[in-house]
Amino acid sequence: MTIVCVRFQLPPQAETALPGLLGLLEEFTPVVEALPPDAALADLRGAERYFGRGAVELASVIRVRALALYGVDCVIGAGPGPMLARVALGAARPGVTCEVPGDPEGIAEFLADLPVGALPGVGTATARTLSEYGLDTLGRVAAAPLSTLQRLVGARTGRELHEKANGVDRGRVVPNGVSRSLATERPFDRDELDPDRHRRALLSAAEELGARLRALEKVCRTLTLTVRYADRSSTTRTRTLKEPTAHSAALTRTAYGMYEALGLQRARVRALVLRAESLTPADQASYQLTFDPVDEKVRRVEQTADRIRAKFGPGAVVPGVLVA
Repeated sequence: MTIVCVRFQLPPQAETALPGLLGLLEEFTPVVEALPPDAALADLRGAERYFGRGAVELASVIRVRALALYGVDCVIGAGPGPMLARVALGAARPGVTCEVPGDPEGIAEFLADLPVGALPGVGTATARTLSEYGLDTLGRVAAAPLSTLQRLVGARTGRELHEKANGVDRGRVVPNGVSRSLATERPFDRDELDPDRHRRALLSAAEELGARLRALEKVCRTLTLTVRYADRSSTTRTRTLKEPTAHSAALTRTAYGMYEALGLQRARVRALVLRAESLTPADQASYQLTFDPVDEKVRRVEQTADRIRAKFGPGAVVPGVLVA
């Protein structure tokens, strides 16, 4: 084992602890890739040689230190590559590191019975398409002809899916830092099934992020949505915006698009987290010129609402659908 994927079980409003937790991983290896909002990949090849311990043993030390120094438990998956480590993470649980064997036969056996959605990058729509043709497990996908997969999901996606289902992991850990970002969370009082309430929560979160960005005179280039479910699992999607923006309406449209793409069917949602990432100064961003009078009117209304909120508080002006 050489790669571990760590998901820190951060409590609500504690995402600012992630940089410190990444620093903890960097005590073992400088090759750490942040996966906001709460996870990271770490290449432990050098640490295995230096400490004379395997990745699973080092993972136990990482878990103990995270608990001792930050009071944060973590779930860890280990594998011979980044993709396999992330797959192992999905099958792991607190206190027990899940590991993918390093030999081809062991990898094939580990992957065979997993649902196709367990592969990183396989969304709900792709999984549904494959399941309609009986390809609902990775073992069946691995056994399917490449030409069949390419007809179902496209040439490039089919080739990548075929390789991953057969345990071919071409990824690598790319060291980075946590991008400067703003995040807001909308927890529900109880596990929420109603899509209308999900959308209202997203609208509220996007309005808050837009107002905070404009107050800081920043714009964001990407938006990330994390959906946390009743069983403590989560789904994260990131989308690059057409242009850097702090416009609440644009953030809301993007958030709605990511939510709809998940295709949730009566999902028991515990919380929604919206994160604006890749922040840059608003005066340094480039914009597409528009002559749409409706868009200009909306932006003037937004500026007026910001001034009212600055004077009377953040709840002074809210979208009508949120009043109830």
